[in-house]
Amino acid sequence: MSKKACQIAIVDDDPLVLKAFKRLLSTRSLDARTYDSSLHFLASLDNERPDCLILDVHMPHMTGLELRMNMMRRGIRIPTIFISAHSDPGTRARCEAAGAVAFLAKPISDDALFSAIEAAVGFA
Repeated sequence: MSKKACQIAIVDDDPLVLKAFKRLLSTRSLDARTYDSSLHFLASLDNERPDCLILDVHMPHMTGLELRMNMMRRGIRIPTIFISAHSDPGTRARCEAAGAVAFLAKPISDDALFSAIEAAVGFA
């Protein structure tokens, strides 16, 4: 019996971040799905639910925190790792209050990212 690949959704408005994360996660056989906006990610939830969400805090139209709150209101619970280029204590506290598994400041080390994913979904 084969083990289901862990699916990770990455939401960031920077295409270079999406490409780099997708490539990095593939080195651990993780199925990475990328979304360039919160709205595109929300639309995908009708068809599938990822095991973990990597979510940029600062995005246009709907921030990462707004997306997380929207999902919580709808009863959608996905372990979430927030990422941000702005690592101020207030932003970190708001992410933690929203139930973040982790808050990682860009640039993110590979080890920190994989540790956060492991905490979120427990992959080996």
